[in-house]
Amino acid sequence: QCFINIAQKIAKRELLLIVTPELEKVKQQIAATVNMNNVRFLQCATNDTWARDTGFLTVLGPNGAELMDFKFNGWGNKFEASKDNAINRNLFSNNYFKGTYTDCNNFVLEGGSIEVDAQGSLLTTESCLLTPTRNPQLNKADIEIKLKQFFNVSNILWLKHGHLEGDDTDGHIDTLARLCPQGKIAYVKCYDKNDCHYESLSLMEKELQSFRQPSGEPYELIPLPLPEPVYAPADENENSERLPATYANYLIINNAVLLPVYNQPENDETAAKAIQRLFPRYEVVRIPCLPLLRQHGSLHCSTMQFPANVLNTKAENKADN
Repeated sequence: QCFINIAQKIAKRELLLIVTPELEKVKQQIAATVNMNNVRFLQCATNDTWARDTGFLTVLGPNGAELMDFKFNGWGNKFEASKDNAINRNLFSNNYFKGTYTDCNNFVLEGGSIEVDAQGSLLTTESCLLTPTRNPQLNKADIEIKLKQFFNVSNILWLKHGHLEGDDTDGHIDTLARLCPQGKIAYVKCYDKNDCHYESLSLMEKELQSFRQPSGEPYELIPLPLPEPVYAPADENENSERLPATYANYLIINNAVLLPVYNQPENDETAAKAIQRLFPRYEVVRIPCLPLLRQHGSLHCSTMQFPANVLNTKAENKADN
């Protein structure tokens, strides 16, 4: 139902591409409530559901869209990823995209690990990009050079602090802080001094306060509350793991922001008001995401947006066998 809700809200406003190994099952599940005229499908094998970290990263340049296909290695070889790592080549070879394919498979990078704005800044975390299980041959300076080349940015903002319990990604930025229009940053703030996240997120807040835009101006910081603890169902040993609930994992689409919510009325409302303040001309649409959270991710993690006119509207729905 969570995925159906996401599909409804996206297909109502823009073209939606669904990649799935179970094509007919998914079609049956969404046909009654989703605008199917706006939906395209590719049936192919997958390892997992996190399109954010496997999908093309798109750069618009003088020659049109550059579709950058980075290597995905299961967040530092934690999980099998060979099927997910082949999805982009499958999509491009079947004419789902208009643009130039750029093979970046000599560099490991997930979409959830970087945030880029229109001023030439890129926000990321040291805990993710500098981990030796991703690009061990490169140091921090090397990675900065690569990021500037790939994304045409000039200002790299590195966070040393910030972490959510239950996070498999080594600290993806899209769970912690997001670059927003007009020099603003939305970030997760912990108000409970007894929470295990308090110290790390407080240090992250201080780092964000020290960051400067290319103009030299500080960023305006907009806090999003850290949700109350959410736990996975206990296993047979009665151990229950805390899950990485965060409101920073929102998705911007045409005329709307899809906000993950967690059945916490007060926090959900506070987060929705903050997002509305950041995006006053957009409709804020709440999507209950507890089922996604039990898979250790949320709404932004499971989706990847593309610029206008990059997804081929005439693409045929294909099954790759």
